[in-house]
Amino acid sequence: MSSSKPVSSEDILGQKYDRCLADFLVKTGVGFSVGVVASVILFKRRTFPIALSTGFGAGAAYADCDRSFNPARVPGTRIIPVSPSAPAAEDHKHQL
Repeated sequence: MSSSKPVSSEDILGQKYDRCLADFLVKTGVGFSVGVVASVILFKRRTFPIALSTGFGAGAAYADCDRSFNPARVPGTRIIPVSPSAPAAEDHKHQL
């Protein structure tokens, strides 16, 4: 009853952008909040903890978004290229 339509590349790209934007807003907001709390409690209401922690949140979101769009940048992954000679070798097996 459920027809499985192929998902278009534009939809996949839109979902990735939406996820990146939401992740950016959440991580930057959490960084800002932590900075405000640290500024009030630890640093006598100075502004550098707010800017620093907001930047950390934005940087973490950027790194996650970069990994989402380019999976080859994930540490520990390998991209194994498909060699064009492999199908040719199989063709020779079938000819014998």
